[in-house]
Amino acid sequence: MSVKNVVKVMNFHSLLKVDKSRRKAAMYFDTERELFKIIKKILFNKNLILDKKMITPNSDAPILNVYIGNDLGFCGDFNFLINKEVRQDNNKMIIIGRKIHSFNKDNTILYMTKEDFFADFSKVEDIIYDGIINRKFREINVIYNHYHNVNKLEFMKKKLYPLDYDDEDINSHDYDDDFAMETELGPMLNSLIALYLCYEIKICEMNSYAAENVVRQQITRESLKKIDELEEEKAMIERKTKKQKDFQKIIENYRKGD
Repeated sequence: MSVKNVVKVMNFHSLLKVDKSRRKAAMYFDTERELFKIIKKILFNKNLILDKKMITPNSDAPILNVYIGNDLGFCGDFNFLINKEVRQDNNKMIIIGRKIHSFNKDNTILYMTKEDFFADFSKVEDIIYDGIINRKFREINVIYNHYHNVNKLEFMKKKLYPLDYDDEDINSHDYDDDFAMETELGPMLNSLIALYLCYEIKICEMNSYAAENVVRQQITRESLKKIDELEEEKAMIERKTKKQKDFQKIIENYRKGD
């Protein structure tokens, strides 16, 4: 297969992946939104007695930063700002993406490729659940490139934990639903928060995946344009060379006729 055909295939696949990742992020978003509603209904319910300390982050615990990059090439400087942030980070880190490079091995608690992330999310999930239930992190952030649309991508550091509750929204709702509880509220609520954070990370990853493929589509499109220009330039040189040869042959034939 020629280089041009390979670039064409990559260009086409990148377009398909943008749409796929957007739809998957929307699917995760619906679940994440419902989880957040359930968490708030339990947390602010007027009929439940809940020790808020059980779900309050430990102020002495470290920060966890989750970095999301990519595995494949044809992405230009897609990972530049992420790698710059990683090099300056002294917090605990989860790094996703072969193109992200960390030199602080002691603080990197998990490194995995994007392919591994898709195949086995449980490794990230275990860290999040353990971190929330046992209060091992005071803060959790995700650093990635966010997809808004094909014309707007944004480098983003998004704070996931502690959860940001909207006071105005809380005051505008009446949290007086009556519940029948057969379990301890604290551990259950922490498990719900951990599940919510896992969905948030998946949403960020899908947004990153869309952004990655937008960049790849732009670069492959420009590459195809450059290949076409080079092919046209080559064709012009070949036509010019052929004309010169044909003209030379005409002159030679004319001389032989003399």
